[in-house]
Amino acid sequence: MDRKNIYKVFYGFAVLLTVGFCVGTSVDFYQYDEMSNSAPFRLFVAVRGIEFLLPGLILFLAGRAVKRKYNK
Repeated sequence: MDRKNIYKVFYGFAVLLTVGFCVGTSVDFYQYDEMSNSAPFRLFVAVRGIEFLLPGLILFLAGRAVKRKYNK
């Protein structure tokens, strides 16, 4: 693979991580029981965001930087 096309891989992984966030949050929503969990649901969403969206954002920004570097 060409180095100038590596940004597509970064974008692809960022999209997959975003989809993983949506799926993980949906699973957490269906498994969440207010009576048995002491933590609020927004905490589960925040943890999933740290697990999935933060690395996705980093990959997206890295892909953007690579694209700008090689497309000049």
